[in-house]
Amino acid sequence: MRLALGPAQYYWRRTDINFFYEEILSAPLDIIYLGEVVCGKRHELRAADWLDLARMLAEASDKQIVLSTLTLLESNADLNWVRKICDNGQWLVEANDMSAVQLLSEARLPFTCGPAVNIYNHKVVERLMSIGMIRWTVPVEMGAQQLRAVLEVCTNKPEIELFAHGHMPLAYSARCFTARHHGLAKDNCDYRCMEYPNGLPLASQEGEDLFVINGIQTLSGEVVNLLPHYPQLCEMEIDILRLSPQWQRTLQVIEAFDRARHGELLPLLLPPGVDGYWCDRPGLELIARSDNDAVM
Repeated sequence: MRLALGPAQYYWRRTDINFFYEEILSAPLDIIYLGEVVCGKRHELRAADWLDLARMLAEASDKQIVLSTLTLLESNADLNWVRKICDNGQWLVEANDMSAVQLLSEARLPFTCGPAVNIYNHKVVERLMSIGMIRWTVPVEMGAQQLRAVLEVCTNKPEIELFAHGHMPLAYSARCFTARHHGLAKDNCDYRCMEYPNGLPLASQEGEDLFVINGIQTLSGEVVNLLPHYPQLCEMEIDILRLSPQWQRTLQVIEAFDRARHGELLPLLLPPGVDGYWCDRPGLELIARSDNDAVM
């Protein structure tokens, strides 16, 4: 089973981004996704800068580099950004909305579909494969039972990738919640999301970690962690596990999953995370509390 580092969700400074990926080069990863997926206003790295970073990482390692596109396009500038990524001429592209799918399919290029693309049944899987999709990152809310049902009736299957660790990207909005939190208009946001390298936590009235606000994106308040389910993921022949970059402890997460694929299933290496969606329950629930619970 391969390990992938998903695209960074948060807005980090250019120096921090470069340092982060320099550290990641030595990590036991097979795939690295690069690119801005949340907000086209973020300007620390533009499309050309992500392409330069991809070139540097490709030259310095044997990891597969995949370029990710924006998820919510709101302007012609956003569309031009997506065009530049799709026209890169060298690296596989992860399409995170249907405009990228259209651009890539029209160019007859293979592509992957990110978790924000709404794919919930075998007919959509097969249709997208017919126009170039070779890898499918399953929506974060799809559980094991539903995924099994989809794969059982597929006549042809792409590579299957699961979002296995990190704050789950749940929704995108034309409204910037971070700007609103500071009483600012979206067009004059002062790039306040840079002040929250782990996003802005939002608790319920009962004090539960309900959501994380990240500009126009809403993430889960709790981290999903499918490491306790590793034996089941192997049995289902999942191809790739996606680990989402965090401001801290990303290398620790990678190490834990790498040790699992080398026979050391040690869930306690990581703090417990939620797994409700995977178990066909509410997403904020924690179901697998022990190794015995993990084998389903």
